[in-house]
Amino acid sequence: MYARIARFEGGDPGAVDQQLAEMRTQLEDAKSGEVPAEAPEEVRTLMETVARFMQLVDRDSATFVGITFCETEDEMRRADEALNRMSPGEGGGGRTAVDIFEVAIDQSFR
Repeated sequence: MYARIARFEGGDPGAVDQQLAEMRTQLEDAKSGEVPAEAPEEVRTLMETVARFMQLVDRDSATFVGITFCETEDEMRRADEALNRMSPGEGGGGRTAVDIFEVAIDQSFR
């Protein structure tokens, strides 16, 4: 498994809840497997390649860290290319870092 970790800074702290709500809606739509006809090709690529997604947030500074998990290196490459063509919404700040790692250990305790 591979993980892509992207950091976004400089967002509007007053817009954090709205951004999270929009992201939850988009993720629920994607989870249903139904892509709106007007969705960009990047969304279709992400639906084909991403196995799991996590969003971390520091509400006070409106800093976000998105962690995207893909099963294979090829899927990660395709997801990375799609994500690099996308931008955060209004008030979302800018991407300040992106790193890709192989997941060496993934252990749950509950």
